[in-house]
Amino acid sequence: MRAFCVRTFNFYFKRCFIINKETQQINNEIKDKELRVISATGEQLGIMSAKEALKLAENSDLDLVKIAPQAKPPVCKIMDYSKYRYEKSKREKENRKNQKQIETKEIRLSVTIDIGDFNTKVNQAKKFLAAGHKLKVSIRLKGRMMTHSDLGVENMNRFAAQLAEEANVDKAPKLEGRQILMFMSPKQGK
Repeated sequence: MRAFCVRTFNFYFKRCFIINKETQQINNEIKDKELRVISATGEQLGIMSAKEALKLAENSDLDLVKIAPQAKPPVCKIMDYSKYRYEKSKREKENRKNQKQIETKEIRLSVTIDIGDFNTKVNQAKKFLAAGHKLKVSIRLKGRMMTHSDLGVENMNRFAAQLAEEANVDKAPKLEGRQILMFMSPKQGK
């Protein structure tokens, strides 16, 4: 494992950042006395010493890779390590490509919002929900508005009622400090 160390300011304090997370032991790095060995075709060859397993791997021009270090005895497989790493990175890249990124969009209301602004916010929320994003609806209470937090909750409930066809309310409106928060997500059928 490689580390990248940086000196900051005039202090002799080193910070080390891990660059390579690959921790699998291969070939001569394996120091265990006994290993359970699996061949390249997948059949078990039994328990043997590390030297014997390494000799088997070298005879077939492949690598000995420790795949289960926590097992008793550790499990090693004879395989082409570079091909294994390539296929693993390819699978990870494919999985990242297939993941769906869900963003949380925020819409900010106020206690004294008028009907025109309210309808604009509802239309914007419908666009976000149609795109598949989650919504965080918030109201910031300032000054004397704290005494009228019930009006803010009422506005939130009215907002949720307007979006009842497009969204589910994940978390009902709740006063948290000086904010009223509500979370919504798009309905599955939409």
